[in-house]
Amino acid sequence: MSEKFKNHRGVITAAITFFVIELAIVLFRYHAYYHTDTSFDLGIFNQVFWNGHQGRFFQSSLSSSLSVSVETPFVSYHRLGQHFTPALVLWLPIYSLIPYAPMLLFLNVTLITVAGIVLYILARQRLEPNLATWITISYYCANAVIGPTLGHFQDFCQFPLFTFGIFLALEKRLWWWFGICAVLIVAIREEAAVVLFSIGFYLILSKRYPWLGLGVCLASLVYAIVVTTYIMPLFSHDVSSRFLIEEFGQFVEGNKTSSLDVLWGILTNPWRLFLELLTPFSPTLTYIMGQFLPLGFISLISGATWMLIAFPLLTILLRQSEWALSLDLRYSLTLVPGIFYGGILWWFYHPQAQKNRFFKRFWAVCLSLSLILTLTSSPNDALAFIIPNSFQPWVYFSPIQQWNHARIIEKLIAQIPNDASVSASPDIVPHLSSRREILRAPNVDLINDAGQKIWLDYMIIDFRKNQRFQVISSGDRRILAKDVPTVEAFLEKNEYGLIGYQDGVILLKRATPSDPILLSQWQAFRQQL
Repeated sequence: MSEKFKNHRGVITAAITFFVIELAIVLFRYHAYYHTDTSFDLGIFNQVFWNGHQGRFFQSSLSSSLSVSVETPFVSYHRLGQHFTPALVLWLPIYSLIPYAPMLLFLNVTLITVAGIVLYILARQRLEPNLATWITISYYCANAVIGPTLGHFQDFCQFPLFTFGIFLALEKRLWWWFGICAVLIVAIREEAAVVLFSIGFYLILSKRYPWLGLGVCLASLVYAIVVTTYIMPLFSHDVSSRFLIEEFGQFVEGNKTSSLDVLWGILTNPWRLFLELLTPFSPTLTYIMGQFLPLGFISLISGATWMLIAFPLLTILLRQSEWALSLDLRYSLTLVPGIFYGGILWWFYHPQAQKNRFFKRFWAVCLSLSLILTLTSSPNDALAFIIPNSFQPWVYFSPIQQWNHARIIEKLIAQIPNDASVSASPDIVPHLSSRREILRAPNVDLINDAGQKIWLDYMIIDFRKNQRFQVISSGDRRILAKDVPTVEAFLEKNEYGLIGYQDGVILLKRATPSDPILLSQWQAFRQQL
């Protein structure tokens, strides 16, 4: 065995293990049609990619249904009005090989895994192989990495790769590559400019390249303002009338705002800013400790780390969303590169600490604890086939139960033509989203490419999962209370007919008589609800 392979063996093993396990779990959950909060998002991204594969870039009828600027969803709606994500075009050639949602799951896991390899290369610029390996393994064991990867595809999965890339360019002084990575970072999403701004902030305060840092700060600030104020409103007004209000409405007044208004509101309300940063205290502290745990908290005492994550962390702490402080969700990925690069820099400037055997043992304990806490929390319910969703009350469905129920859904899906328009429940949407006309059930009216308002041909809804989870989820209770009467009204008015039913899953077809036997079975299930 060559010496070179021995040096890299730990990293290669960790990367392969991470990739295989994560991909196996997300693919199992996908094919098991397992209920998750982000299933609908996977459907949106898949339809965006599928339309891009067809030459209709960034269009999505699913995104249209979420827009505040749209009364009736339409197929040619451009998602760029909600999130400016031009970097997604980079992956279209790969997606085109298999233009379905599982390819996005593969891409999601691959990008996160490859980012770990780039991190190792980055660490080797300053550290010896063993320490660089420890840092890379810590990356693969971090809750902030495992959790989001076990979710569905998100544009944030590009952050670690591009940001580690820009740090590597900085180390090698490859300024042309630094510029490319900077462009790629801001192309991920409109708020990605905050990450780049923090990098510029670090370059200024650390005095490494202050003039470059100043240019990066100015460029990222101008980019964010131009994109959110002038470019995104060309497609829809969601960023000003919805997203900024939902996330940072405590700093502005009215039902419409801009990124400049939010920035001014933050700067002119220091007391509110202080309170938002500290509250809620316990979740905030838990979130920060969880981010630093995999590296043995070493980045916590690294000044470079705090410069690199200052502004992404600020935006996370100021968000009003109750899930913003979750290590399992996408925003946590924006902090990961800065925390790990800050750790690399700390170890480089404190070589004597590498001889401290006590700390190495402490680091190993932290690393193990991070992995254990992550897995036992079942991030994004990805391990629900092992860990119950709830212990009190008891809610658990075995892999066999999940798999058998999934086969029922697939049997009903097989009755829907590939070119038919369809309305589906969130967990089924990703499987049907490689098509032009699709909405979330029970929405049925849509404007097609001809500009005509139509009702969708088919509707498929899985009420069994809502029934199972209603004892622990208010969201599922609301769905049952709202959607079941809507379906009943469609059937009573003969607007849709029941042509398929089994185990709480219904398949309706427009302007078609209901099957009497299936209808009686549905009504029996309806009484249970």
